[in-house]
Amino acid sequence: MGDEQNPILPIANVGRIMKQILPPSAKVSKEAKETMRECVTEFISFVTSEASDKCRKENRKTICGDDICWALGAVGLDNYAQAIVRYLRKYRVAALNQHKATTSSFEDKDEESDRSGEPSNQEDETTTQQVVMNIFI
Repeated sequence: MGDEQNPILPIANVGRIMKQILPPSAKVSKEAKETMRECVTEFISFVTSEASDKCRKENRKTICGDDICWALGAVGLDNYAQAIVRYLRKYRVAALNQHKATTSSFEDKDEESDRSGEPSNQEDETTTQQVVMNIFI
């Protein structure tokens, strides 16, 4: 398989993605899947390396989605970067909405606790603010 420095994607995943793009009648050889896997692994390493260099220069240890988008643009893949930026925005909005829905069910329980005379849980509001800050920063 792969080592820690050069992880290799599972061949079944690569084959599944290839089949989603190709016509249903297309056949994909094992060699084609292996070649694509090597290319994808190299591509991921290349883009991640660019993002990692940026983070290192900014004295950060964690690569985020915005760093990957920047790296795609930096290596000349602006069209991909723009598509990933749009996807990342939609993902963040969906994650925030899901968190709000989860928090809202907790708030409903807190309101019931308030009516019963027990103290309400203020941690949910703090957690929501932290999630919002993490998503948009």
